[in-house]
Amino acid sequence: MKKHNFSAGPCVLPQEVLLKASGAVMDLNNSGLSLIEISHRSKDFVEIMDTARNLVLELLGLKDKGYQALFLQGGASLEFLMVAYNLLETKAGYLNTGTWSAKAIKEANMFGEIVEVGSSKDENYNYIPKGYVIPEGLDYLHLTSNNTIFGTQIKKFPKTDAPLVCDMSSDIFSRQLDFSEFDIIYAGAQKNMGPAGTTLVVVKEDVLGKVSRQIPSMLDYKVHIAKESMFNTPPVFAVYTSMLTLEWLKNLGGIAAIEEINDKKAQLLYSEVDLNPLFEGFAKNEDRSTMNATFNLTDEKLKESFDSMWKEAGINGLNGHRSVGGYRASMYNALSLESVGVLVEVMSELERKA
Repeated sequence: MKKHNFSAGPCVLPQEVLLKASGAVMDLNNSGLSLIEISHRSKDFVEIMDTARNLVLELLGLKDKGYQALFLQGGASLEFLMVAYNLLETKAGYLNTGTWSAKAIKEANMFGEIVEVGSSKDENYNYIPKGYVIPEGLDYLHLTSNNTIFGTQIKKFPKTDAPLVCDMSSDIFSRQLDFSEFDIIYAGAQKNMGPAGTTLVVVKEDVLGKVSRQIPSMLDYKVHIAKESMFNTPPVFAVYTSMLTLEWLKNLGGIAAIEEINDKKAQLLYSEVDLNPLFEGFAKNEDRSTMNATFNLTDEKLKESFDSMWKEAGINGLNGHRSVGGYRASMYNALSLESVGVLVEVMSELERKA
């Protein structure tokens, strides 16, 4: 039985993408060679990389606007370092909304002064800070759009004259935004786009080349742009599968179409959390994530029964992160409304039995 996969990452992928990717592992384009055997310099793979990079810019509405899309390695964790290496000359601002933004701050501290413009650490990151003041003279302002662990999401992005950098690892391609407001967007593929192994970085070229330090080649965005994501051997399977997922999204109707579906999934689940007296949400209502719903039982004595019920229903990956406890339902793009319905039915059944 195919599971209803609510895992926070690696993520659920469309069935058609899995089928195409698995077929390519055996034979890519009737070449008699596996996708993971071919040279990354071959015509077949160069075409895959070019298609993937172009689809990124097309879906985000950034084509011909001075941006480059890169598929790199090292996860979003390496981008915590690379952003600072490439942009931080004297001072940068960071909004601290969770574990990953705190890790980004730690890395950036090695390169210059870091101003924490706001933080929700005082309430275990269950809300997004608002009304914070952005200082003048920042080299950039760094945000995390969606906080996977705590289930919060920035709904309105601040206006600033500083270059805007955003970690969109867990909600990239899930909702419509004016992506041209951002100078660098980065996202680990495994949250909403493909398998682990590659990281998407979208860079506005004119933000680069302004730091005085020498940047190691492997960490220099300009080097990767010049080499069209081929400076070193790319993770071919992860890039190919991400390309297939982007094609799937385009054929579905793009970000506008998936946003409508994502909103329905989130509304269905959060309605049950709010109406069912056996559950309570973790994140503040106005900051709830569409991608990652965090919630707890109001009576921990029901945990054994609830865990048994959702596992019997074929649900996977529902346990919350240790920082929060309880439960976390990750509803990434490829998760169906039907799967959310199955979870809601289990929650309702628990109430009927209690």
